[in-house]
Amino acid sequence: MENEIFQLQYALDTFYFLVCGALVMWMAAGFSMLEAGLVRAKNTTEILTKNVALYAIACTMYMICGYAIMYGGDIFLSTITGDGVTGAEEAATYAPSADFFFQVVFVATAMSIVSGAVAERMKLWAFLAFAVVMTGFIYPMEGSWTWGGNSVFGMYNLGDLGFVDFAGSGIVHMAGAAAALAGVMLVGARKGKYGADGSIHPIPGANLPLATLGTFILWMGWFGFNGGSVLATASVESANAVAVVFMNTNAAAAGGLIAALITARFMFGKADLTMALNGALAGLVAITAGPDTPTALQATIFGAIGGVLVVFSIITLDKLKIDDPVGAISVHGVVGLLGLLLVPVTNSDVSFMGQIIGALTIFGWVFITSFIVFSIVKAVIGLRVSEEEEYEGVDISECGMEAYPEFGGSN
Repeated sequence: MENEIFQLQYALDTFYFLVCGALVMWMAAGFSMLEAGLVRAKNTTEILTKNVALYAIACTMYMICGYAIMYGGDIFLSTITGDGVTGAEEAATYAPSADFFFQVVFVATAMSIVSGAVAERMKLWAFLAFAVVMTGFIYPMEGSWTWGGNSVFGMYNLGDLGFVDFAGSGIVHMAGAAAALAGVMLVGARKGKYGADGSIHPIPGANLPLATLGTFILWMGWFGFNGGSVLATASVESANAVAVVFMNTNAAAAGGLIAALITARFMFGKADLTMALNGALAGLVAITAGPDTPTALQATIFGAIGGVLVVFSIITLDKLKIDDPVGAISVHGVVGLLGLLLVPVTNSDVSFMGQIIGALTIFGWVFITSFIVFSIVKAVIGLRVSEEEEYEGVDISECGMEAYPEFGGSN
């Protein structure tokens, strides 16, 4: 009887892992639609190509070596078989291959953050070359110090310092933003974005319905992102934990959107849709580090703080001439840090100092290594398309086709 119960729990937890992984994989579609909606029409095909290609690269590189770096084991997942893990000391509570699938879609999420920030001017193949290193080495290394439980270069263990990041406000989102910031600093701003007198010229996206669809897809996928991080659902305790995480994830997104919309209304006199969309995403990022301990009201407030912060962050980065077409650095980086710092508010087992050290470790590692890799790529093949290609749109120069050919070279 006991063995039958274990088998049932194993099957349920494995199935839950796989479904949540599929939801997170669907976030790749959300990022694609969001970014395609917020870039100009002449750059749509290229940004979509980046998103589908980075997902495939992430899956392949994490299979080759990323998973082994982050959690130990052999490259190419060679020890994972139909019977579980060859030579495992104890039985897992879910299929190891399901764990890999769930983890690999997180890697792709981190890389998706970079694509939006460097949109409209970075070469496709330069971006994909960076994706190989980011998903195969940079992300797995910082993941090994956090979720993997290893020490940072033998100096300290983040878990021992009281660092907690339930589903990845820092490990995934801030890491992706750190890489994005390095890329943006090296590739520079889009032509025409900033005037010689310091003025800022808005460059509106081509398809706000598509951007809104992408946001809703991401919102839905986030239930797998946070909910799956409970890692189980086959007991009363874990089922209740999953339900709380789902509830708080949704509450934070709603709070973030409302707060961003109201903030934009006070600042600009209008209901800015793009700020509202980023507010929802900011709320989701803010709750991701600790969606298991707040009440629904606290989650809503945390999301609202993120929604207000993201509006001011986007404005500030623009003033600093850091050109981020989709607001990815603000949403995932600035609010990712906020998410880490909010965890101790509702979780007494978490240390503020541990969260700060963890955040500095993640950001420092990813930013420095990304800056080095981008610099090498820049020296070898170049990062930026030519001025003429940028003016004409990178769809033709990079992909040889337009997303909206019937409109004839729309800018």
